[in-house]
Amino acid sequence: MTEPSPRPAASGGGAQPEEADRLRDMLRNPGYLKALVFCALIGVPVSLAAFWFLVVLHELEHLMWADLPQALNWDTPPWWWPLPLLLVAGILVGLVVRHLPGAGGHIPASGLHAGGSPPKALPGVIIAAVASLPLGATLGPEAPLIALGGALAVLFRNLAQAPPTPQSTVLLSAAGAAAAISAIFGNPLIAAVLLMEVAGVGGPQLFAVMLPALLSSGVGSLVFTGFGRWTGLETGSLSLKLGVPIPRLDAGDVLWSVLMAVVIGVLVHLVLVGGRRATVFISVRPVVHTALCALAAGACGAVYALITDRSPADVALSGQQTLTRLAADPHSWGVGALIAVLLCKGAAYSLCLGSLRGGPVFPSLFLGGAVGVLFAPLPGLGVVPGLAAGMAAAIASALRLPVSSVVLVVLMLGGSAMIPVVILAAVVAFVTTELLPPGPALPPLGKPAGPPATGAGPA
Repeated sequence: MTEPSPRPAASGGGAQPEEADRLRDMLRNPGYLKALVFCALIGVPVSLAAFWFLVVLHELEHLMWADLPQALNWDTPPWWWPLPLLLVAGILVGLVVRHLPGAGGHIPASGLHAGGSPPKALPGVIIAAVASLPLGATLGPEAPLIALGGALAVLFRNLAQAPPTPQSTVLLSAAGAAAAISAIFGNPLIAAVLLMEVAGVGGPQLFAVMLPALLSSGVGSLVFTGFGRWTGLETGSLSLKLGVPIPRLDAGDVLWSVLMAVVIGVLVHLVLVGGRRATVFISVRPVVHTALCALAAGACGAVYALITDRSPADVALSGQQTLTRLAADPHSWGVGALIAVLLCKGAAYSLCLGSLRGGPVFPSLFLGGAVGVLFAPLPGLGVVPGLAAGMAAAIASALRLPVSSVVLVVLMLGGSAMIPVVILAAVVAFVTTELLPPGPALPPLGKPAGPPATGAGPA
């Protein structure tokens, strides 16, 4: 192919930006337009598949943790309930990792990935998710959904006998993953932002530019909010005034949010390092060691139930429903219960990150929210700012995706009042976690680890 001839100068006297030319040429490319249409079409079956996948997971979870205990005359699951369920989950996932293509999908300790699972890995992804999540894994469904959506999109491309290319595979995988992930978050915006960050568009250079801009916008919002309140003047802004009372941020909220973000960043990093060590442990003997890690995660739920006389489901499962109850009535949790759930769920989360299959989003949101509620009585910090900053810090540390974390927490809160502390907490926690030493390297999926290397080489 020959180089395209340069475009004529713009009327302002300068040449048009090269990036604008590339974007215009791409949008005029018939192949790209066909890909857009195809992505819109595959969004329908992928979304339907994601919907029914989530329905099955929800119904099975309700059966195992509500219907079955009630049928056995227990109002809530007994303290030992997670032990047999997670033992079964560990054995099933270990068998999938050992024998099925794709090893059941991405290891949660490695973070989220933008699609990438081939269609032949679909059975293993589905079986591992169904074996993990309803039986009590301290993980969410987002990672299996991303793998499911990406694999289905490529499968439909193959069924349509469209010519496969590396570019089309990446494009379709990302589109299918976004269609699937929007089902769990209930908002297409967070799905698009999340997939852009997960795919690494722009690489480290994007983060180098994005973090200062994100941080500056949060600080600027605080200054404008405070200055406008002091002077009584308005500059005009594109915003809606909600008809419900919302707390006003003050200096105490900002200070405690930043300090809390540092603490959460360190704690979440320790959890993630523990998950990576669990991955190395199970790679030696996938079936036996996965079962042991899952059983240990169940023991965390059992210990919590014995200590607090609360349901072991607070520690097991993703934490999505527990977070809803925590946000609705934070005062129903005593200090002892909050500390116990943080310790036990953090340990179970770490074990499940390295052994079972699921996603890291909802457990980290719950842990951050619990820290925020625990710190809320501090002078100058309220429950809502603590909850918002805690969730933002924990999810940013767990995912290493600060923009997606901010968008997700803001959408969950349903308003813009907490945006400044959400941004500050997310950026501070992200930077804190990135500056800490990384954990051990993850071994290849589905392959036993060999003997330790004796010579010098990469970790």
